[in-house]
Amino acid sequence: MNPLASEFFQQSTLELAKSLLGCLLVKETAEGTAAGYIVETEAYMGPEDRAAHSFGGRRTKRTEIMYHEAGLVYTYQMHTHTLVNVVSGSIEKPEAILIRAVEPHIGVTLMKKRRHTENMNNLTNGPGKLTKALGITMEDYGHSFIKPPLYIAPGIIPVDISTSPRIGIENSGKAKDYPWRFFITENPYVSRARKK
Repeated sequence: MNPLASEFFQQSTLELAKSLLGCLLVKETAEGTAAGYIVETEAYMGPEDRAAHSFGGRRTKRTEIMYHEAGLVYTYQMHTHTLVNVVSGSIEKPEAILIRAVEPHIGVTLMKKRRHTENMNNLTNGPGKLTKALGITMEDYGHSFIKPPLYIAPGIIPVDISTSPRIGIENSGKAKDYPWRFFITENPYVSRARKK
């Protein structure tokens, strides 16, 4: 498994969010290697996007990495979960793509141990679930996705890609309706559907 080249991450954020689908998200740890095909992403479009952490040009210790080059790891804490994002956009253009779900591929036994479950469909079908299963932590913040221990490698080409509004951002005005969630159609590991 060879990491993707840095050029892969030079696409526009919306195109990159789609291109990531089918790629292999890999994490190497002392316990072993775990990896899954990315099946769901959400794009966050920077200072003009009310749902983005960088909305209005917010620049904090947490969001600082978003202002750097594309292809870096942006992890943050949500409640008790770590979520992982791919920094996108150019330098000083703070955009990012949340990886929402992966399809388990390598290290499934290790993933089940970390998640304390034997239920495959519930193993990595959410942003907090996949990070726990793969062993992604806040220590990965700021690293590059083009080299171990956390990297993205070529995978499979999706047959069909669907779009929808993003999930869990109901208090973001019109931003809640932007169709910036992308997922592999009918993949069983895609996270929950958006509430009506």
